[in-house]
Amino acid sequence: MNLGVNLLLAFLFFAMDPIVLVDFNKTSNSDDWNIVNDVVMGGRSNSQFGMDSDGHGRFTGAVSLENNGGFCSVQHNLVAKSLGNKKIFSIRIKGDGKQYQFRVKSNRNDYYSYVYQFQTSKQWEVIEIPISEMYASFRGNKLNIPNYDGAKIEQLAFLIANYKQESFELLIDKIEVK
Repeated sequence: MNLGVNLLLAFLFFAMDPIVLVDFNKTSNSDDWNIVNDVVMGGRSNSQFGMDSDGHGRFTGAVSLENNGGFCSVQHNLVAKSLGNKKIFSIRIKGDGKQYQFRVKSNRNDYYSYVYQFQTSKQWEVIEIPISEMYASFRGNKLNIPNYDGAKIEQLAFLIANYKQESFELLIDKIEVK
């Protein structure tokens, strides 16, 4: 093959290679994941994040509607990463049959997040989230700004806010971008 074909094949291989953002295992540390619950606004929900015995991230807790509460979230800051031409977040999780939000920020200091809601099935599954469908939201309100362009990521998060009092558990294995 000539040099041009080799370069094209190398580029295509690299372009198809996923970017791994999180890959939990038995030696993973959960200390750099931060809980943000409705207590920041006076609510009474509570949650925890840690590692289970199989090496998965475990986000668990109880959402309370008391005192205008109603959400629990866990956030993870990343070193700023370019997502290049990637189009899909691929998340291997095991939920509890409840609906969650996957949230990202281009800049961790932005007041809004880009959001995608998904339903879990109580089984291990891979949730695929089209980057272009993630909409900007602040305090549960959709903002009138363009959807996420996927150019850069500095923070990712999971949030549960189903407008009901409920306990929850979400196991996270791997988060990558394809």
